[in-house]
Amino acid sequence: MIEADTIFFDVDGTLVDSTTDIANAVNNALGVLKLPQLSKDRVASYIGTGVKDLFRKSVGAGNEGLIDKGVEIFSEYYAAHSTDKSVLYPHVRETLEHFKEKRKYIVTNRYAKFAEMTLKNLGIRSYFEGIFGGDDEGCLKPSACVLDSVISKFNIDKSRSLIVGDMAIDVETGKNAGIMTCWVTYGLGKAEDVKPLKPDFVIDDMMQLKNIIR
Repeated sequence: MIEADTIFFDVDGTLVDSTTDIANAVNNALGVLKLPQLSKDRVASYIGTGVKDLFRKSVGAGNEGLIDKGVEIFSEYYAAHSTDKSVLYPHVRETLEHFKEKRKYIVTNRYAKFAEMTLKNLGIRSYFEGIFGGDDEGCLKPSACVLDSVISKFNIDKSRSLIVGDMAIDVETGKNAGIMTCWVTYGLGKAEDVKPLKPDFVIDDMMQLKNIIR
């Protein structure tokens, strides 16, 4: 087990199974723009690198001029439907409660307002000191700047910090910032992308975090 004072969490694929709501919001926007609908699995493969990139991939080549409009339509719809179908992954709430004395932050590439909304609606917002989203296109995971700014602002000890996420970019972010990394296998990330990065810890269920952090 490790001594850790601070835990950084990703949202989509880590704490929340949000794929259906995100796919519905994407397809609503594509419908308004008269573009072909996408399968939920296709949309899921685009999640993780920020809202604008999600829509850039969704509209496809030749439709770049529709990206900003698509993001606007997506955002308006998603704001009203962010937790229609979204649910917490098993044992997320219990694990957060177990670590209620630890400092915990959200670090996500989704817009901060959407993370705030989703976590509040699902009843876990109060567990986190802060939410840091992908509102700045120039500072998204896996860049170290995402964690560096939080670590500096809140005087966090990097040697006693851990990031928990489901994708390669989460592990890369932790390694780029010089903190410990934990990969959850049940989310959106693919083993062939994550395993070569050699995360410090691998868990199949959020409750296993209790066996890692003292």
